[in-house]
Amino acid sequence: MTIEVGNKAPEFSGPTDSNQILSLNDFLGKNIVLFFYPKDMTPGCTNEACDFRDYYKEFLNFNTEIVGISKDSIRRHKAFKKKLKLPYPLVSDESNSICDAYGVWQEKKNYGKKYMGIVRSTFIINEKGQITAIWRNLRVKGHVDRVLEQVKLL
Repeated sequence: MTIEVGNKAPEFSGPTDSNQILSLNDFLGKNIVLFFYPKDMTPGCTNEACDFRDYYKEFLNFNTEIVGISKDSIRRHKAFKKKLKLPYPLVSDESNSICDAYGVWQEKKNYGKKYMGIVRSTFIINEKGQITAIWRNLRVKGHVDRVLEQVKLL
């Protein structure tokens, strides 16, 4: 199934860096920025996570929560979150169920080598659970500004 703007967001449930299980239902009545990233502690993912951290309070002003998802372990998420002082939850999707549901686990190429991995993607989900914006295979620089502009339109 291809996810498009206007679709109901796929349900998800996964463990977080704070040893809790987080699901889509936990955010009913709020908007969510769900961002999928390839790997903790890598340059692009660190920049993206810090950009969302730096704008976190502004997103909260628009009734919007931030959630980061990757296939990294809870232990790795805890270290990443502590090092960067991230104020939002990081969900571990080691089973790949959330990545599959959102269509972000795809074949990638690097220096001619093909492999499976997370395609950096962001989804805005409104307070009714509907997808209102999607960015796939995005560039980190300036991305958070574009996401915030879309959130302000909700």
